[in-house]
Amino acid sequence: MSGNISRKRIAVLSVAVVLFAGICVVRLFFLQIIHGDAYQNDAEEQYVETDHDIFDRGSIFFETKDDTLISAGTVTTGYRLIMNPKKLVDPEGAYEKLSTVLTLDHEEFVEHASKETTYRELANKISESDKEKIDQLALPGISTLRYKWRLYPGGTLASHLLGFVGYKGDVLTGRYGVEQYYNETLARSEDALYINFFAEIFTRLDSARQDKGDVHGDIILTIDPVVQAQLEKTLELVGDTWSSDSVGAVIMDPRTGAIVAIANTPSFDPNTYESVDNIDIFPNAITEKVFEMGSVIKPLVLASALDTGVITPTTEYYDSGSIVVEDKEIFNFDLKGRGQVTMQDVLGESLNTGMVFAQGKLGNENLRNYLYGFGFNTKTGVDLPNESRNLVDNLEVKGRRLEYATASFGQGIAITPITAVRAFSALANGGYLVTPHVVSYVIKDDVLGSREDFVFEKGTQVIKPETSETITSMLVKNVDEYYNEGKHKITHYSVAAKTGTAQIPNKEAGGYYDNQHLHTFFGYFPAYNPRFIIFLYNYNPKGVKYSSQTLLNPFMDTAKFLISYYDIPPDR
Repeated sequence: MSGNISRKRIAVLSVAVVLFAGICVVRLFFLQIIHGDAYQNDAEEQYVETDHDIFDRGSIFFETKDDTLISAGTVTTGYRLIMNPKKLVDPEGAYEKLSTVLTLDHEEFVEHASKETTYRELANKISESDKEKIDQLALPGISTLRYKWRLYPGGTLASHLLGFVGYKGDVLTGRYGVEQYYNETLARSEDALYINFFAEIFTRLDSARQDKGDVHGDIILTIDPVVQAQLEKTLELVGDTWSSDSVGAVIMDPRTGAIVAIANTPSFDPNTYESVDNIDIFPNAITEKVFEMGSVIKPLVLASALDTGVITPTTEYYDSGSIVVEDKEIFNFDLKGRGQVTMQDVLGESLNTGMVFAQGKLGNENLRNYLYGFGFNTKTGVDLPNESRNLVDNLEVKGRRLEYATASFGQGIAITPITAVRAFSALANGGYLVTPHVVSYVIKDDVLGSREDFVFEKGTQVIKPETSETITSMLVKNVDEYYNEGKHKITHYSVAAKTGTAQIPNKEAGGYYDNQHLHTFFGYFPAYNPRFIIFLYNYNPKGVKYSSQTLLNPFMDTAKFLISYYDIPPDR
């Protein structure tokens, strides 16, 4: 009997020992691996003065097509160069010696040296190797101070998307882009570190950790850095070729809303954002600016008319080259008439008069309701800050047809590029709205580093699936037959696309500029089961009038790149 009791005691004790050892292993892992750097920093900072810039922050990662994570934003450690003017013995000699390690402004150095203070900052972001060289100089009044800062390894890559970490008042926080929108997810607290291992070894493993909200951790973007880099290269070429004021683009999966690339020019380097003279380049034009889009709106209006059954692709009307609406004459882009034409011709040749005809069949109220259904009167909900409101007040005008007639070909109403690409996606995906987004999931800041996926549900059905298929076939004919007689079509791939050219409003004088235009272009492929939709805009290109001249080739080149990069199988 006593033997059985002894064996039970030994068994219980063994289990206890195993559990204790397991707890120790987990706690040691958490201390050494998860927060090892933080504790090392604490130890090192006992020997140097700390300041408010020492911070921690979650990382941001791009993700390639093969699920490889590439750093987009991280925290790195280096040094500041500090001067104590009261202890500086030989300012000129110190400057000469420091100049062998760093590039310093002589005038600024002398000015700092003359100050009656004990602290002047001379340089930032000094590497470990340079710090060691400076220390070896042993200059009185010169020292280095360890600190951390946000590093963006890609430089200008995806700068508008990422934003940066900077001061808002006295607080170091996310500014613009993902850094701002997901600031609460990325933010860290020095108080959240584990303390006193031995005091906590017998408590719950999560007892010392602060409750920092629902999701805190590292952010994984939907952005593929290879595609992003290729897109930015394309936009730069377009802008340089046509001396454009700005150029922008979005590449998105129209089925899910996942954005794989998003960019606009001019760009900036978030590592040196403080050196930017014009802060107007920081906002993301894709989400924060509105444009009168021009003829790319026509497929949305025609899809609306198709959906109600008031037209078909073969519905005919007589095009005289112009049409009068409420005493205002509306012309085709080239002032020419085509005679008896179909709705397919209206789309392929981008005839404004034909759109006014289709809008008349559809009616004012139906047009307004469909465009609102496509999201023109709401924000998209994209996970980027400061999304602008679309300017579609003309669709609220009662009793007048002129505003609706001009809206049918994309003038008189202004929307964001992100609104446009979401609406066009409904043409491609069977007729429903998606939520554009740039974050895929978060690696949570917990013991296990668990993953939390962001789920974006399929949105509202805005047109029938059969309408989506019909308008897609019409857009495919644009590429196969109408654009340069089909010379731009991609062998074995169906591509649906539409050009757009809009006059730019003259905000000072009223009306529109005669010589300034916005070029737009969207397309998706493979057309009947699309992997990607591409939207491009080119604001005020010089010496050229039509978007087919500036954006058709860049679109096709980008589509071919995506087909090759993702190894998309042919569909015809």
